[in-house]
Amino acid sequence: MKQIFSNGRNNCSWFVLVLLLALAGTHITVVARSTKLGFQVDSEDGRLSVPELVSKYGYHVEEHSLTTDDGYRLTVHRVKAASYTNGTVVLLMHGLLCSSADWLMIGPGNALAYLLADRGYDVWLGNARGNRYSRDHATINPNDNSFWKFSWHEIGRYDIPATIDYILEQTGHRRLQYVGHSQGTTGFFVMACTRPEYNDKIIQMNALAPVAFMGHMKSPLLRFMTKFLKTLDILLTLFGVGEFMPNKPVLHEIAQLICPPNSTVHINMCAHLLFLLAGYNPSQLDPTMLPILFGHTPAGSATRQLVHYAQEVLSNRFEMYDHGSLKNKLIYGSTTPPEYDLSRVTAPVVLYYGLNDFLATPEDVNRLAKKLPNLKKSVPVNDVLFNHLDFLIATDVRHLLYEPVIEGMASAEVLD
Repeated sequence: MKQIFSNGRNNCSWFVLVLLLALAGTHITVVARSTKLGFQVDSEDGRLSVPELVSKYGYHVEEHSLTTDDGYRLTVHRVKAASYTNGTVVLLMHGLLCSSADWLMIGPGNALAYLLADRGYDVWLGNARGNRYSRDHATINPNDNSFWKFSWHEIGRYDIPATIDYILEQTGHRRLQYVGHSQGTTGFFVMACTRPEYNDKIIQMNALAPVAFMGHMKSPLLRFMTKFLKTLDILLTLFGVGEFMPNKPVLHEIAQLICPPNSTVHINMCAHLLFLLAGYNPSQLDPTMLPILFGHTPAGSATRQLVHYAQEVLSNRFEMYDHGSLKNKLIYGSTTPPEYDLSRVTAPVVLYYGLNDFLATPEDVNRLAKKLPNLKKSVPVNDVLFNHLDFLIATDVRHLLYEPVIEGMASAEVLD
């Protein structure tokens, strides 16, 4: 048994491949509708790093490094258009298993980072600890299991505050706009609850597919995985499988072979995998995006991040990491982990959610909305099948989501 899991970090990197191959024998009937294809991308984009990607499309890019209070070294990418003026600062924060590439994948004219840069924003793209751009620490080697002893709690407690402070110091601004997707929203709410002084540094929090409560999560794939939560905990304890799905360039090549971009959505295995994870919306998925997506995702994370979300599904609470009753008593003073106090989130918040999002369901988003004391709006995207990944790669995402988000940001800045 020990030998089987001794290479746990590498084994986890093949998780996506295993799922893809498993789906090869699965027949799912999906009625594909016509899509509006207009992404300025090509297959090479899945092999490029973020700086290479931004430079390729004629934008100015900078790479900055910062260190958190607990020693993790993070990379932040800055994107500017050629016509850049010293405009409003905006921080975009990615989701689980993702990176700063999320905001760039669908190319100029469509991706949110480019749209904001074209409008004069000073665009900064965060990278959470453990992903391909932030696998470093002042004293701990990423090959050491102790490097991976964090969940999204630490991302909210340390990474996002450190990133905000660094950006404000570099730019001389007092406040910034924040845009988060999925875990990028979870981390923000953790920060605002546990370090409420950071609420004053936010012009507006723009939450895309916000995740706090997960009791109604309905992804059949992730529901199945939550049944093995205790097994994951045992693996963490006994075998030190700390890293989950690190970035491997080979996934880009595999995706091109078994999920060809010229195939239709209804026979594409990668598409079915994403639909099982995030929700079905074939009309909004361009198959040419799949090799690019799998070239950048998974970008790496700690197994504890996944375990923490699984705990949320089972407990139906927005709570701190559950270490087990004995360790909880030592850490928290109680046998159960405390809930995050969302009444401390005093920054203005706008929620954008998908009606067919398997991971951030409307029921859970509505529950979150009722807990936020400074909620400005809760906005369903105007597509009944809009799912969790559509927030990043839907063919109509600019029209359906990004333009309303940018308009909402501009309105908040007028009042600032």
